[in-house]
Amino acid sequence: MSLIIDVQQVSKRYGDKTALSNVEFSLEKGAPVALIGPNGAGKTTLFSLLCGYIQPSSGSISILGHAPGNSALFGRLSALPQDAQLDPRFTIATQLNFYARLQGMSNKLAKDDTIRVLEMVGLLDAVNSLPSELSHGMRKRATIAQALLGNPEIVMLDEATAGLDPANAREIRTIVAEHASEVNFILSSHDLSELERLCDQVLYLENGLLKQHQTLGNNDSARFITLRMKQNHPEIMPAILQIAGVNQVDITQDREYLLTISNEKAYINIEVDLLTVLAKNNWSYTQLINGKTLENQLF
Repeated sequence: MSLIIDVQQVSKRYGDKTALSNVEFSLEKGAPVALIGPNGAGKTTLFSLLCGYIQPSSGSISILGHAPGNSALFGRLSALPQDAQLDPRFTIATQLNFYARLQGMSNKLAKDDTIRVLEMVGLLDAVNSLPSELSHGMRKRATIAQALLGNPEIVMLDEATAGLDPANAREIRTIVAEHASEVNFILSSHDLSELERLCDQVLYLENGLLKQHQTLGNNDSARFITLRMKQNHPEIMPAILQIAGVNQVDITQDREYLLTISNEKAYINIEVDLLTVLAKNNWSYTQLINGKTLENQLF
């Protein structure tokens, strides 16, 4: 695996306010990476530093072997802010052609690349549409198409599905999942379940500090299953504990149970046994997850 981002002891201060403090991590080429944290944690500052929009107060950053903002990164790194907007006066194709030309493409190559990225996001039918003629979700996909112009190696998406209905949010997730083998995505979102489905690693920021950097699903030798129920059933915990191989059951939140499995051998049949218990008692569940949820891994 090749190193794509290396951040060493990076701090960013604005006067007497510290936005980031001694943040340090390295990312290798691979599956999407989640960047999460509460509002004010420093996520936008980190994105801005990686893009070279601002400079760190101390520390160093290397992107694909270069400092952020270096001309060598032109076309290799792109970022989509949460509030990115399209110009209402021009068609989608006109705007994407323009941005492609800014990257140095010829007119023909810019037109070809515009078609390519619009096909990637499922918007070929909207090539000659004005932004006002598109739904909110379609406009979001068009801005993602802009971020994909020129085949960048790293694409950072800030709250790409914020404010979208479930159908359009799913479209965005599909775009990321389908192209994750060619593009290194870094995704910032407050939707933990969304990131859980897409990402293999997570960076968790809080008050300007990198609290955690871990691979998702990288649990200890004990295995886990997370069960989410439709309703509360007082008898469910004793019933689950009767299943061979279940060592412990913890309530992680309302109607959510974390099962600790004794060993990998027991884990093989545990799902079937669990579903059998639920069916026998007519207990309905909403989700069964192999391992811990992202929320439980972090908190």
